[in-house]
Formats: sequence, structure tokens, C-alpha cells
Amino acid sequence: MDTVYFDHGTVAERWERAQLFFEAKEYATAARILDVLADEVPEQVAPRLLLARAYYHSAQLLRAESALRKVIELDPVESYARLMLGRTLQRQNRADDAAPHLRMAAALNGEFAQL
Repeated sequence: MDTVYFDHGTVAERWERAQLFFEAKEYATAARILDVLADEVPEQVAPRLLLARAYYHSAQLLRAESALRKVIELDPVESYARLMLGRTLQRQNRADDAAPHLRMAAALNGEFAQL
């Protein structure tokens, strides 16, 4: 597939395009757009988080894990990234690695009873 179209336009236009592909459940295409976009705006969490979600939904779990770890480096209290990282690790049959992230996500969301 020719990806020239995906790389065309401003950051805002490519962000919107990636969101449209994600909403259309074209996760691999959204990931192709977001992979470049996330590196262009490394200080922003949203593109990298959507990239992780696109990887997760397209079963690219190692890439999802890597993107989520970068999100957590940028924003250690991003509870959704913690939850997603836990779920991603679970899907890789790494329950022991997932547990601390799931507990942290629960704590960040005020779900202390589940700890």
C-alpha cells in the first residue's frame, strides 16, 4: 500500500486522519500514520497513546507495550496507559508483569478496594 498519502499534510491533518482510520477500525493504517506522528511530537501523550491502542487492536503487542512504556515515561500517572499496559502484558501471557500496572491503574482511578 502506498503510504505517501498518509504522510501528507500538517501534524493536525495527519492526527485527524489517524483518528478517522482508528474509528473505522483500520488499526494497522492508523498505526502507520501515528508511528511517524508520535516521533514528530515526542512531548505529546495523545498520539503515542492512540498509537499504542492501534497496535493493541491490531495484535502488535510488543509494539503496543513499547509505545505504552513511552507514554508512562512521559506521564507516569496516566491511568489508562497503565491499564492498557497491564492488559497488553496479560495478552502476552505475562500476568506477573501485568499485575503491578493493573494495581497502579486501579489506585490512580480510586479503586483501592480491588488492591
